[in-house]
Amino acid sequence: MGKESKKVIIGIVAKHREEDKDLIRQDSRIRDEVKQAIFDNGGIAIGILSPNEKVQMAGDDWLIYDKFLDKENIIKQIELCDGIILQGGNTNESYEPFIARYCYENNIPCLGICAGQNSVARALNGTIGKVKNPEKHDSSFDNYVHPIFINKNSKFYQIIKAKETMVNSRHRRFVEKCPKLDKVGFCDDNYPDVIESKNKKFYIGVRFHPESLYKNDDKDSKNIIKKTVKSISIYNKKEGIVYYCKINSLYLRNK
Repeated sequence: MGKESKKVIIGIVAKHREEDKDLIRQDSRIRDEVKQAIFDNGGIAIGILSPNEKVQMAGDDWLIYDKFLDKENIIKQIELCDGIILQGGNTNESYEPFIARYCYENNIPCLGICAGQNSVARALNGTIGKVKNPEKHDSSFDNYVHPIFINKNSKFYQIIKAKETMVNSRHRRFVEKCPKLDKVGFCDDNYPDVIESKNKKFYIGVRFHPESLYKNDDKDSKNIIKKTVKSISIYNKKEGIVYYCKINSLYLRNK
């Protein structure tokens, strides 16, 4: 009987509701779809939680709050994981860009989804703008709303092996500038749906919600997720161990 592959641990960075920002007690939230996508694809999901009693909501001003973070605690949580997911939502917490930046600087696989894409960009001095036609980018999570067009020279193209694919969309913002990242996937009105670092093993931000598409019965959706699951192999040599990390929308597996 062969040796069983070790399941990888994916840290999902917890979000908080904007309406709770002034409450003494704030609930940490992880979307069921995100954690279920990890479990369904053979990974283990854990939460990355803020060690601070009160979480600050932050945008481009996140650095104001950076000095108040218990960074040692956050780093210890990150180091329990093989990869990190910054999930979508209506808010960005002040500790999200720090987590994304730590992943970037330490070459830890990191996927930012929707609002998580904002953090992936802000961590590297990126700026976020508002879309001019938000109604065009609004759908239920499991419905397609527009195509995106992929740069053939990108890592993301190597994942899905397609120059064009349909995606869902529920966003009001976009990555305006980010000098250290490449915009490699665009919707038809030229907003960047996919950004990535060519210099890192896996540092990608997507504006759509792949965790909602992977269960879709549509042939294209299944094909995209199937290709994504199989196509990325990240070799992380550490203490003599080679990790093969495969990311579907959301998961890494090591052998």
